[in-house]
Amino acid sequence: MISIHQACIPPAVRALNALSAILAKGAAHCEARSIDPSALLQFRLYPDMFPLTRQVQIASDSANRLGARMAGVPVPSMPDTETSFAELEARLAKTIAFLTSLPASQFEGGETREIVIPGRKGETRMPALEYIQGSAFPNLYFHVATAYDILRHNGVEIGKRDFLGTPA
Repeated sequence: MISIHQACIPPAVRALNALSAILAKGAAHCEARSIDPSALLQFRLYPDMFPLTRQVQIASDSANRLGARMAGVPVPSMPDTETSFAELEARLAKTIAFLTSLPASQFEGGETREIVIPGRKGETRMPALEYIQGSAFPNLYFHVATAYDILRHNGVEIGKRDFLGTPA
């Protein structure tokens, strides 16, 4: 049987490492083709969707919330000030460092926790496993996939292996 720490941290770190690697390919794509990086960083798949920069910020926030909530520690605050590929990669590195700093012992008993999610219309409460499987990971993967799709749509040479990354 795997622990809650094993179920949460390695997959989140793997997704963020993959996202960082595809961002690096996006930056290299811009440089090789003399494309202004802001063209990709501000690109949206549809007018009512967030641009690439915000997709990465939300993926980072999602992973931070997952780790913090399951470890029972405060969620780290990260201002959304990134405007370059390098700054987005640095944010992901900071998120990965936070996640990997959480000791497995802080996750013990996590499967029985009630997760409280603050919101504009009040709190949402749910069992930890429902949070992990029905909220945290779907949200993280949605934003990583959307960032991937934005870059792929704009000609960055990435594929499924880039999205899947390598085990953390």
